[in-house]
Amino acid sequence: MSRVHDMGGRFGDGAIPEKDDAVVFHSEWEARALALNLAAGALGQWNIDMSRHARERLAPKDYANFSYYEKWISGLTDLFVSSGVLSVEDIERAALLAVGDTEARPAELSDKALKAEAVWAGMHAVKPYSREGGAAAFAVGDRVRTATYSHNKNVAGGHTRLPSYAAGRVGTVVMLHGAHVFPDSNAHGLGEAPEPLYAVEFSAADLWEGDAESAADSMVLDLWQSYLSAEV
Repeated sequence: MSRVHDMGGRFGDGAIPEKDDAVVFHSEWEARALALNLAAGALGQWNIDMSRHARERLAPKDYANFSYYEKWISGLTDLFVSSGVLSVEDIERAALLAVGDTEARPAELSDKALKAEAVWAGMHAVKPYSREGGAAAFAVGDRVRTATYSHNKNVAGGHTRLPSYAAGRVGTVVMLHGAHVFPDSNAHGLGEAPEPLYAVEFSAADLWEGDAESAADSMVLDLWQSYLSAEV
């Protein structure tokens, strides 16, 4: 995957700043951005993988410069237009509405709007992505190698959950999660295409080689079967 967001293990970006977990939102508009994303998701016009991919495909200069919630609101705007929920003209009209230069009019999906009394249940609803799928090709303890190039095999430049730093690396299966929705397909409206999902453990040395801080460190990644082959 060549997207700018795939930053894991990349040199030149500096240290990751420590997060202050006590600060959820740094300003009111960030809370509104999250609320709008949740409310829009209730319209049922896209899935979580489509949402992730919308943020991933922001222009590199925007992705690098935007704050966290700026990425969220920009990705959502693209989803509104690409799904046909809103047009560019609708968004422009909303900007005018905010300053009182036009009149509001109900949108076609207004009846699906997330009501305040439904927010708590919606936020805490269990929505598993586990499905019935194909037979598992690997078992706990098997040594596997990830695909040497982390790309979507169906869509050029498409969504994938195999990070580039783990491409072509060898690890050990430590758990089988069962079959789950395959993001590489689901993010592009190609169907859920469920397949086995594994927890694969990699030693720090296998991932980072001489740059690993400790030979005792390891990382566990959840990886779909399409990303893996047997290491013999």
